[in-house]
Amino acid sequence: MWLNIGLGVLTGLGLLLFGIQMMATGLQKAAGNRLRVFVAFLTKNRLLALLVGMIITIIIHSSAATSVMVVGFVNSGIMTLQQGVGVIMGANIGTTITGQLLSFNIAKFAPVVLVAGLILQLTGKTTKKRNFAEVLIGLGILFIGMSLLKEAMNPLKGYPKFEEYLVRWGTNPIPGISLGIVITMLMQSSAATIAILIALGSEGILPLEAALYIIYGDNIGTCATAVISSIGSSINARRIALIHLLFNIIGTAIFLLFVGKPLAAFVKYLNPGDVARQVANSHSLFNIINVIILFPAANLLVKLATFIIPDKGEDSEFPLLDRRFFATPAIALKNAVSESIVMIEMAKESLENAILAYRTRDKEYIEKSNKLEAKINNTQREIMAYLQNLSALNLSNHDRLILDALFNTVSDIERIGDHADNIAELSNTYIDKEVEFSEESTTEMRATIDHIYLTLETLIETMVEGDTVKARRVLELEEEMDEMEKTSRHRQIERMNSMDSSIESGIIFLDLLSNLERVSDHANNIAQSIIFLEDKAKLPVLQREV
Repeated sequence: MWLNIGLGVLTGLGLLLFGIQMMATGLQKAAGNRLRVFVAFLTKNRLLALLVGMIITIIIHSSAATSVMVVGFVNSGIMTLQQGVGVIMGANIGTTITGQLLSFNIAKFAPVVLVAGLILQLTGKTTKKRNFAEVLIGLGILFIGMSLLKEAMNPLKGYPKFEEYLVRWGTNPIPGISLGIVITMLMQSSAATIAILIALGSEGILPLEAALYIIYGDNIGTCATAVISSIGSSINARRIALIHLLFNIIGTAIFLLFVGKPLAAFVKYLNPGDVARQVANSHSLFNIINVIILFPAANLLVKLATFIIPDKGEDSEFPLLDRRFFATPAIALKNAVSESIVMIEMAKESLENAILAYRTRDKEYIEKSNKLEAKINNTQREIMAYLQNLSALNLSNHDRLILDALFNTVSDIERIGDHADNIAELSNTYIDKEVEFSEESTTEMRATIDHIYLTLETLIETMVEGDTVKARRVLELEEEMDEMEKTSRHRQIERMNSMDSSIESGIIFLDLLSNLERVSDHANNIAQSIIFLEDKAKLPVLQREV
């Protein structure tokens, strides 16, 4: 008997959580690019951050995942503490949508929704249709899981002692809140806790009064994921996790002291006799009222968190490459792109220092270039490892293309760094052996260097803006570079043959020229990838230069 009930509950919960995850995956794929746009809105104000927190949580169906993502945002400096507070509060409202969905008695529509999703999955020819099919299938499985959960709970109505035990625990604040915290921490899903309460309530086993304290504990328990995730993060990341916890603890205290009884009376008035709807509405109103009360006091929460966790001057070397963002792969991918832009800027700076060493005969610039080359190699390893882990996640087709292109782009940037390192070594030889270029060689080298600077500047603008017009300009500059390299190489060989240039200076000149031309080749590869992603089709220009 009890074994059957236990298996039924586990099966129902398993299907319910799987359905939620499947819905979230489908919605994330459909909204992948839009999620990246939402992040940009976070820089506006805290009210927009509240709205974004709601939207993201509705999409990914998990306030815990949103809060973990916010910890990552704050850790990487993308978001301030004040903006993070807004997103956290919005997430608390957004997470109640799942409970509202589960509280309606629409399980009879589950097979229809599921079959519709399967048909669309099999017949849908576009990515958009297949993503929508995934959402429908997930929704159908969610309803089936909820139906099984209710059926599993039904036999418990015949056990008055079980009901008495639940009521005794639920109507006592400390045991009730503790039970809510523990269940949510173990399940790592506030939706699962609310689903259990809705199932018990719909079967007449659990009255609203016994569910309220568990709901309060559920909201505190959902903070555990973010708190654990913040361990080892920056000071501000730990503060935002603490703010999430403080928000729910203070909110629970407010309801215990002032709002709890009026809330119970109000939701009973709204849905007399329907405990499932009462539970869902209590969960929603708890979070909405808390936001209304505490949103104006967000700065006080920030000050309190800052007082509890004071500054220690700690910084992460790669804050953008935070695995917490894996909860929303589209945003994790955006961060990897941002880190690759940081990497190309380092490669350009390394090249500039290597060239300055040649121009000024100052070895200090060689040392600077070498240090940057070491950082470039380290950054490549970090980005590659991040992308490798990201590739195992469920990405949309477009995001998969971006990820594949990034692997190549990061390799190309690292090769630009290698060529900068080669130029630094050539500059060192140029200085040590007191080599002199002829006036013609110096003029040609200056023109080549100016051209490669223009190429890299245009490339960086292309990567930042995703501008295919500028990407095509990079391709044009590379063709011009090829012609310049051929002409300069031919002229230098002529100067060496006519004894207008020494063999030693000629070799260094040709090696410098060759390395600069190779930098242009790798810039060309990156620009091709951007054009390919924009066109969403393999182009003939994708023959990469190595």
